[in-house]
Formats: sequence, C-alpha cells, structure tokens
Amino acid sequence: MVLSTFILIMTVLTNVFSNNAAAVIGTPIAISAAQQMDVDPLPFVLAVLFGANMSFATPFGYQTNLLILSAGGYRFSDFLKVGIPLILILWLGFSIVLPLL
Repeated sequence: MVLSTFILIMTVLTNVFSNNAAAVIGTPIAISAAQQMDVDPLPFVLAVLFGANMSFATPFGYQTNLLILSAGGYRFSDFLKVGIPLILILWLGFSIVLPLL
C-alpha cells in the first residue's frame, strides 16, 4: 500500500511540477520511509522513479506536452481524457509488480 501511495503522490506531483522536481522531492522521502519500515529501499526508489515519469494528464508536467498543446491544436481536456486512464493502468500495474521485487 505504501509503494502504491508513493506512485500516486509522485504522479500527482509530476503533473503539476516537472518530473525532475517530483523525483528530487520524493526520493529522500521514499528512502527514509523504507528505512523506517526496515525494508529494501530499491522498490521505493523505483516507485518514485516510475511515478515521477507519469506526466500524461496535464500539458504542464513535461515540456513536450506543452509544446504540442498549441501546435497540435489540443485542449487541456484532451490530456485529461487520455492521460488519466493511462495513469490508472500504469499505477495498477506498478502497484502489483513493485512489491514482488
């Protein structure tokens, strides 16, 4: 549950801020949480890594999204329509696979 929550928090952060900022904020928190729970920090760092790269729901999360927003004639809602289902699929998949590590 904690890994899944980290993925979700990083996903929300990366859709508002850049993926680099989300990773810089989340990595020390994830390592600290893993150490406090006395488990391997690698899955937690991977949860931050994968969550911080799921910037599909807004054009602000990644530079290329912002570039194609006006050039491609897309609207903000287009990113939400495609990005949210993709994020949910990846979140579910990573939430199942990461604990197996």
